Amino acid sequence: MDISRSVSSQYHAALSMMEQTVRLCPVAMWDAPGPANPFWRVAYHALYVANHYLQPTEHEPVRWEQAREGYQFLAPSPSPPYTPQPQADQPYSRNEMLDLIDFSRAEVDRIVPNIDLSAPSGFHWLPFDKLELQLYNIRHLQQHVAELSTLLNTQADLEIDWVIMAPARATD
Repeated sequence: MDISRSVSSQYHAALSMMEQTVRLCPVAMWDAPGPANPFWRVAYHALYVANHYLQPTEHEPVRWEQAREGYQFLAPSPSPPYTPQPQADQPYSRNEMLDLIDFSRAEVDRIVPNIDLSAPSGFHWLPFDKLELQLYNIRHLQQHVAELSTLLNTQADLEIDWVIMAPARATD
């Protein structure tokens, strides 16, 4: 059994479901004001965190080139100095989110096959090994896909398809 291949497949499945939510989101919902974070910011948060926890350690970040400081937080900063939620006054566009999804797919392909799944997580606040970190990370990504999917379903009567495993990808 190739555990890394299975982990990659499930990352790609979750990313495909995120892509569906981004593509289906009506323009009026993308940056709609309200009591919760706008659609685009939830998508950005989920993708930012997925990429963050794919990295070897908290000290070796590889960031999407269009990342904006603080936009990944959906609430006040969870660690010292506990700053308020940063303003996100420049919404990412649908095309930028699709670019981030492509970046995320490339990171999965680059990183997951080489992970020592028995090594420590690399993040001092997550006291488990790299295998559990990948499961944790996929669960987090899928939680936000479900949140966005529910918004689409309840507010726009739109549904996304369940993706069971990595979609077939073109080969060179």
